[in-house]
Amino acid sequence: MLFVVTSHDKKGDTGEKTGYYLGEVSHPWEVLHSAGYEIDFVSPQGGKAPMDAFDMDDPINKKFWDDDVYRTKIENTKKPSEVNPHEYVAIHYAGGHGAMWDFADNAEIAEIAKTIYENNGVVSAVCHGPAGLVNIKLSDGTYLVDGKKVNGFTDEEEVKVGLEDVVPFMLEDKLIERGGKFEKSAPFTEHVAVDQRLVTGQNPQSAKEVGMATLQELQKLKEASQ
Repeated sequence: MLFVVTSHDKKGDTGEKTGYYLGEVSHPWEVLHSAGYEIDFVSPQGGKAPMDAFDMDDPINKKFWDDDVYRTKIENTKKPSEVNPHEYVAIHYAGGHGAMWDFADNAEIAEIAKTIYENNGVVSAVCHGPAGLVNIKLSDGTYLVDGKKVNGFTDEEEVKVGLEDVVPFMLEDKLIERGGKFEKSAPFTEHVAVDQRLVTGQNPQSAKEVGMATLQELQKLKEASQ
């Protein structure tokens, strides 16, 4: 599997730092790695990815951070040009506010995701991670999210964290604009949408369930190919 994390470390002009949200990496990682999947990391710029929140009271975060192999991987992410999409059965976009600045317009990673998806792979994303989905077009010219149930950090959640005037676009609005059938639950409650090998989660609270839903989709594909 390939996990995508942001290279962007600033929340607009606020002076506040951002990056990827560790729990949105660690919780899906724990589910999928425990099931036997090897995971690589890519970021728009490659190299060390900036982290948004460093919560080591979360035992899954600590488990990930204490794993020397995976800590090394996320501190030395691949550049998009170093990735062969044919080696992966799934791609997962982790959130953190940084994703809002450098995911949507990264054509190289969009092409990787398109290739994985069209090779019968799974695309997943959580919280602000679906920013990476908004400009993915399939070979038939349609947007990946068009006509599919989709989910992500909601407008209401963005307002609650006070960043609706800071982020470059509102994720919920953009996914709807691209034809996504946007689903949501109350702010900061778990919600995961699954539709045609696309798995999306609303917020950090949804991260583990995104991992579990991705695993279920991969298991279905394995069974179908047997």
